[in-house]
Amino acid sequence: MTLPSVDTQVDYPAGLTRTTATVLHVEPQADGRVAVLLDATPVHPVDAGWPDQGPDRAVLRVAGAELTVLDCIVGATDGSALHRGRDIPVPKGTPGWAFVVVHLVEGAALVDGAALAEGQTVEVVVDADYRHRMSAGHTACHLAALALNRALADRWKKEVRADSLGHPDFDGTAIDVSLIRENGSVDTYRLGKSLRRKGFAAEGVAEHLAGIESAVNAALAEWVATGASVRIDRDGPLLTDRRYWVCELPAHSVRIPCGGTHVSSLDELGAVRVALSTSEVDGTTVLTMETVVG
Repeated sequence: MTLPSVDTQVDYPAGLTRTTATVLHVEPQADGRVAVLLDATPVHPVDAGWPDQGPDRAVLRVAGAELTVLDCIVGATDGSALHRGRDIPVPKGTPGWAFVVVHLVEGAALVDGAALAEGQTVEVVVDADYRHRMSAGHTACHLAALALNRALADRWKKEVRADSLGHPDFDGTAIDVSLIRENGSVDTYRLGKSLRRKGFAAEGVAEHLAGIESAVNAALAEWVATGASVRIDRDGPLLTDRRYWVCELPAHSVRIPCGGTHVSSLDELGAVRVALSTSEVDGTTVLTMETVVG
């Protein structure tokens, strides 16, 4: 079976949770699952480069059967082999490579009258409630990062790149790990020597944590109360096309590169709060921000 030569068309940036697609490739995997490639999909996959948001929950409906999507990840092919996740040997956009959404289903399920074949039509259905909870968590994560940048703005001794609101981008500079979860997120930042050399005054952060947390939560309450609209702008419909989270705050339109899913309005969040904490990891102070929606 021929592997795709073009990137997958992705429908999740437009908020879609259901579509009809054509099967392009079906490939058994060493772990017993089967990789299914479609020409288009509404299923959000895990990105190997920045796996902050996990896969959607979804099913493939075909030939009267329903196949659960056990996992969904970004893959790539040069036409000779399919590579998944961290096994992809080239960066996105490399000429001669197609970047695809890999839907992994249980291999045994294909035996029960649902054998997938190239050219077959399938209905792809995403769990809309789960998507919404993850989208709320991702939107809140961006807002919290902007609020944290504002709260820490006076701690910079050198000029660094600014965020969309004009504040020094602490989040983009210090982020170590970001994990989006249902109605929330957890972000960790390393306050080490590298950050200090860039001009951040890390001394006293732990002692002033309560005040910083209060400032972040005040900003979040202010922004959420506006009910600002949220959208995803994109350069095109394909997996590798650049996408941006845009939030139309009253005083400023915020635009951040992002490949995840989001709510359409801050009204959908209800309330957003963060809790900040610090710990020592291998001699380096680590700041953790836990964000909760609702």
